[in-house]
Amino acid sequence: MSKLTYDLVEYLKEFVVDERRILFEEKIQQRTKHMTVVLENIFQGRNISASIRSADCFGIQDVHIIENDNIFNNDSEVSMGAEKWITTKRFNKQKHNSIEAIKKLKAEGYQIVATTPHNTDCTLYDLDVTSQKTALIFGAEVNGCSQETLELADKRMKIPMYGFTESFNISVSVSLCLQHLTYKMRDSNIDWKLSDIEKDEVFLQWLRNSIKSSTQIEEDYLKKLKRK
Repeated sequence: MSKLTYDLVEYLKEFVVDERRILFEEKIQQRTKHMTVVLENIFQGRNISASIRSADCFGIQDVHIIENDNIFNNDSEVSMGAEKWITTKRFNKQKHNSIEAIKKLKAEGYQIVATTPHNTDCTLYDLDVTSQKTALIFGAEVNGCSQETLELADKRMKIPMYGFTESFNISVSVSLCLQHLTYKMRDSNIDWKLSDIEKDEVFLQWLRNSIKSSTQIEEDYLKKLKRK
């Protein structure tokens, strides 16, 4: 599959202008899956869209969306098209979607960090993101992370605050955490970049989302390969 993905990428590059291809080649070098964002049962779609936009700005490739009671509909005016460049993974098929998402992330080697202002283990400034991949979970607007998430999390982290208000808006929290933690990650000597296979997969996603009639073009190309 990786060889086919590579071949598709090379073929579809011919259907974008050089400026866009060069931009993709530049941006792919700055993408990471070492850190990921998990949005649990967020009520306001605008908060999710704004968080997706922030993830793109900070080079985060994957955003996981847990839909327990609330269904996500993207607000393109808020995300500004960032959803085309981000890989969203939605969990909405099970009775306990949060548990399913966390188990999957742990199996992929992520430490699970639940953001909460209560009963925390560490602050944003203390969190180590260099020794292990990190999944940052942000909970619903009023109630925050679910009890299941808090119990399954490896760490509970808070953002230091000095005013009377207990918490930031969710999308603001996402931006604050990513700004600080991606800086720490990029300033370290760990290998936080995508693997070659991951780069091909993401590049293919970007090309598909950029080329008109990409599905038909791809189908025609695959037919040609079969005839060879």
